[in-house]
Amino acid sequence: MLFMFSKQFTNPYLFSPSVVSRIQIFLSFICSTSNSQFPAETLTNKSRTRYCGDASGSTRQDCKAFRGKNSINPSLPVDPIDFDDKTVGETISSYGNDWKRAFEFFNWAENDCQFKHTIDTYNRMIDVLGKFFEFDLSWNLIERMRNGSSLPDHTTFRIMFKRYVSAHMVAEAISAYDRAEEFDLKDETSFSYLIDALCEYKHVIEAEELCLGKDSPYPINTKLYNMILRGWFKMGWWSKCREFWEEMDQKGVTRDLHSYSIYMDILCKSGKPWKAIKLYKEMKNRGIQLDVVAYNTVVHAVGLLDGVDSAMRLYREMWELGCKPNIVTYNTIIKLLCQSGRLRQAYSVLDQMPQRDCVPNVMTYHCFFGCLSRPNEILNLFQAMVERGVRPRMDTYVMLMRKFGRWGFLRPVFVVWDKMIELGYSPDEFAYNALIDALVQKGMIDLARKYDEEMLARGLSAKPRKELDMKPL
Repeated sequence: MLFMFSKQFTNPYLFSPSVVSRIQIFLSFICSTSNSQFPAETLTNKSRTRYCGDASGSTRQDCKAFRGKNSINPSLPVDPIDFDDKTVGETISSYGNDWKRAFEFFNWAENDCQFKHTIDTYNRMIDVLGKFFEFDLSWNLIERMRNGSSLPDHTTFRIMFKRYVSAHMVAEAISAYDRAEEFDLKDETSFSYLIDALCEYKHVIEAEELCLGKDSPYPINTKLYNMILRGWFKMGWWSKCREFWEEMDQKGVTRDLHSYSIYMDILCKSGKPWKAIKLYKEMKNRGIQLDVVAYNTVVHAVGLLDGVDSAMRLYREMWELGCKPNIVTYNTIIKLLCQSGRLRQAYSVLDQMPQRDCVPNVMTYHCFFGCLSRPNEILNLFQAMVERGVRPRMDTYVMLMRKFGRWGFLRPVFVVWDKMIELGYSPDEFAYNALIDALVQKGMIDLARKYDEEMLARGLSAKPRKELDMKPL
């Protein structure tokens, strides 16, 4: 076995305690679900091999032997696992691309291990179900919450709004808002969450009608106007953004610092950074004190217009005025340096960040990954990122696999894929497609077809590929 399933749990990969707990739960879960209603193929072969060897062979017997040896009743939770809500919640989220497995684990933890689900674990499960449009099951869980000790909260309905609107089921999202009344949650907070979801997923016309129409349940305010302004921004309707910005003045809606930050960002993204800088100067003349969010937008605008040196001067101005730069500030500076080809200086800023009480995040490393051109340098930085405790995101893996695949390097693709599985991520459709594209490009059709079939078995959408439609001789 790769991991000793006992109180003296070995940790050869130096995972964090949180990840160790998840692996322990994973092992116990896998061993207890050999007769599951869901096929074992729900997990990839590599993930089963990495965490528990051959799940159908000796390791499964070892797991069963452990349960028999350490538990009087094998249905009770095994001793070395700490079923705290944080760990269970993280485990549910780790199955984010496999709702059946996530739901099976959710029920297993409750029924076999007597774990009492919290609002957080319910909400995480509802989020995973909504991602795969399993809304009936989501409502069933909400009913279970009603009958249990963890009643739904505003976050529960925010998740439902987000998942409905992301599926472009606007009428259903509005209906969910009405159903919130059953739990005394149909209030201004839920309404703002509904509007936020509509704007986030580009249903701004509907959001504007709900907010500004004659049947609007609440008076319009700056917060709702900011959401709609940001919605037009996300849609890239620059003329509508300008019209809406001017409308705020005409209707007497107070513009706050957040309003200015959004509009400066709009001006930058619409190719008019000089107007963003002009607005910044106007704010200073009016005595409006900028926060770090507003400064970050201006740093970006100045960098686009005048180059990274001007952005660095503004960065120093922030320190002088007592506005401490945050992770977004550093990421903006690093990205500008990388795009200017000044990688050595970018690495220097990266090294200085911990000394400035700002820990690099995954986006910091994305700035480098987007500009580096040597596979070994990218892999070394990727490994350093993981060793420093920065967890890659799914789009990190996808970006790197696509980059290596385009360059024709297959070994680094599998290095990244294996690390993804090792760290407990369930591949999504983009990760599978990146791997399959790399295999097809190298002519490894049989292996590509294997991953394509595995992907389809998990309910993920595969790209049509004429190479995989050809039957082998």
